Amino acid sequence: MQGNPTTPVPTLNTALRRDRRGEPVDIDAFLSEPGRSDATNDVRKLIDKLDIQYIYVQFVSVTGRVVGKGMPASRWEDLAARGVQMVYGAVANVATDRRGRYLGYGPEASELIAIPEPETFAQLPWDGRVARVFARLFRNREEDENPGAALSSDCRGNLAQQHAAFADRHDMRLRVGTEPEMMWLRRNADNELVGVSKPYCYHVDQLEELRDISMRVLTYGRALGLDMIQGDHEDAPGQLELNFRFDDPLRNADRLITYRQICRQVAREFGVIACFMTKPFPGLSASGCHHNLSLWRGGDDETVPMETETTVPGVRHYRTGGVNLLTEDRAAGANPLQLNDIGRRMVGGVVTHLPALTALAASTVHSYRRLWDTGFWAPLTAGWGFQNRTSAVRVSAPDRVEYRTADSMVNPYLMAAGLLAAMDDGLTGNLDPGPPSSANSYDSTPDPRPTLPMNLGAALTALDRDEVLRAALPGDMYRVYTAHKRDEWERFLATTSEWDFDFYLDYVS
Repeated sequence: MQGNPTTPVPTLNTALRRDRRGEPVDIDAFLSEPGRSDATNDVRKLIDKLDIQYIYVQFVSVTGRVVGKGMPASRWEDLAARGVQMVYGAVANVATDRRGRYLGYGPEASELIAIPEPETFAQLPWDGRVARVFARLFRNREEDENPGAALSSDCRGNLAQQHAAFADRHDMRLRVGTEPEMMWLRRNADNELVGVSKPYCYHVDQLEELRDISMRVLTYGRALGLDMIQGDHEDAPGQLELNFRFDDPLRNADRLITYRQICRQVAREFGVIACFMTKPFPGLSASGCHHNLSLWRGGDDETVPMETETTVPGVRHYRTGGVNLLTEDRAAGANPLQLNDIGRRMVGGVVTHLPALTALAASTVHSYRRLWDTGFWAPLTAGWGFQNRTSAVRVSAPDRVEYRTADSMVNPYLMAAGLLAAMDDGLTGNLDPGPPSSANSYDSTPDPRPTLPMNLGAALTALDRDEVLRAALPGDMYRVYTAHKRDEWERFLATTSEWDFDFYLDYVS
């Protein structure tokens, strides 16, 4: 046993400290949220019941990397009350730019405080001695400026704040379903990367090739709260898409991160490579991460049952019920190729901000291989249509809208925050998306509609010029994210590759 379930959770203060406006300091308000003490005690009971020895306290950097610290489970109560400290640069992978300067924050900066969220606590199914918990990030209490404030470069915390503000303004909430395409690869005798299976779309025999791998992913997914619903073999080597149920954007983002961690673990167990790189094979389909969006009013949390409790209930909560506002006021037999007013304004906001959204959706230099290699189902035009997969926005059914530009390396927290900002602008400003397109943008006939930004530099320029999308990355977030991405773009431009030798070695001979 790791401790006494009745041990009271230690607290730092008996009264909330307040900032200059008289509001509770963010970190104290977070620690004093109703139900937190009970949730912390529930985690202790689970630790003792399952004999958990160690806890990963994790969050996600601006590039989507999972970072954090480990701590003995015997220290859970202290961890829940005080958190752990890490350098501010952890949100930027503690990385330097190509000139050797630290990205985001230098060594002179203070340390952030990562406070665990008990409702995300879960035992790791591949090693029951270890559990994980997601954390919310705050500025250090000893900072001269905004001590104890929410850290604005925390992409998880930022999404939680953005969604709460959106819900308050519009009396509706977003639900998101993501399609996490990825590839299972191995190295052949010549050390070349090849797929574990062949590039045959929907081919059941290829599912059989990957059956042991996919069944292990499904088993771990269920144990970590992923309500798996369907899956298929896509049309690239070793390419699987295993889907889980849609939900609140923060929980959906947490589950996508969890899914990636599961795949990396399964890859270790089978001696293969779980590849989330967007387009490893030219001339074959890339891996996207389509975001399916719907707006709701009302609903309740449903808890997916487990035979053996290895997570707190919050990990298995899914939002269900309520009114889907994209289908509200639609008469029986209504034209499926027509949006209602909320759908029109929602799509109008996303279409208006498509160029800037691309900097979040196609967030790497490599992402644009997917857009340039046309004809493989990736979006190309900055427009929308009903069932038109060559457009960035596809109305795939009357009850949801699919944003198609996001790829397999997307940071889901930043992506959801950007989409919320775009939809907020559409709803508030009554933005019209213009007419839908049914044209195939891959045809040789020039499409009059504008294309998306076609490289990372152009996408970052579009983000710079879009005040609405910039506001979705408030405070330090915009500075840290764009510094990281501009450095990536500059590194690419400054690098001599094999392509350069192939194309230019005999250029003037």
